Amino acid sequence: MTGAIIDAHHHIWRLAATPWLTGPPVPRIFGAYEPLRRDYTIEEFLAGARPAGVVKSVFVQVNVAPGGEVEEVALAQNAAERSGFPHAVTCFADLGAADVGQVLDAAIATGGGLVRAVRQQLHWHENPSYRFAPRPDVMNLAAWRRGLAEVGRRGLHFELQVFSGQMRDAAALVRDFPDVTFILLHAGMLQDRSTAGWQAWRAGMRLLSDCPNVVTKLSGLGTFERACSVSLWRPVVEETLSLLGPQRCMFGSNFPIESLWTDYADLVGTMRECLDGLDAAGQRAVLHDTAARIYHL
Repeated sequence: MTGAIIDAHHHIWRLAATPWLTGPPVPRIFGAYEPLRRDYTIEEFLAGARPAGVVKSVFVQVNVAPGGEVEEVALAQNAAERSGFPHAVTCFADLGAADVGQVLDAAIATGGGLVRAVRQQLHWHENPSYRFAPRPDVMNLAAWRRGLAEVGRRGLHFELQVFSGQMRDAAALVRDFPDVTFILLHAGMLQDRSTAGWQAWRAGMRLLSDCPNVVTKLSGLGTFERACSVSLWRPVVEETLSLLGPQRCMFGSNFPIESLWTDYADLVGTMRECLDGLDAAGQRAVLHDTAARIYHL
């Protein structure tokens, strides 16, 4: 089993730049988040990640105040200059905005060569606590798709975050943009573990796995149960691997969110145990090689 890990999904933030942390608490997928209502620095991340074998990492945007997208990239780039981490950045841009091209160019210029991808969270759910996008079909809007084309023109990936009920539209989107690599977050966000929920997730994951420009992150697997355990994670990990294969799957910690219910060492240990059915090459792909290839690390 590989000892070198790439964390393809972690967050750093300054409290002052993160309004959803500074404002009144509102319901979130991950429950009560008062312990997160403070600065989370790259040094704190590394204190847990380095002993677990992490050698590289990817910072993913955290939805700072509107207009602060480029400042957020600067924060991550400054952390990289100070500590050597992160090694790549996923920035935010509103793809439906008329100035999306200018925002992307500014983020790229600010990032010192670190910007590799864009995330605009598209997940919508009937449960308002699970909902982020204003409507389920943002990805179908002509203006938003024009923004995605701007992402592709700059050679950036798009980090795709959707629920199973949106996966048919998401697969159509992916097919319409074959030159863009889509990174499906959290292995498709299985929220409903009833028989019907599993069936809907599997059907959507099959549609997405049929698209060669889709890879996925094995991350955020205990979000809805707020738990880190092999029994909870393994079914999702194994089914995702069976659909996409290790070369299209990568590990992500989703820290510090996951720190609400686990620590970094236990999270990595749980993932390693979930991968024990793979040979050494497959384990190395999930824990290191896929992320290194996709994010050009």
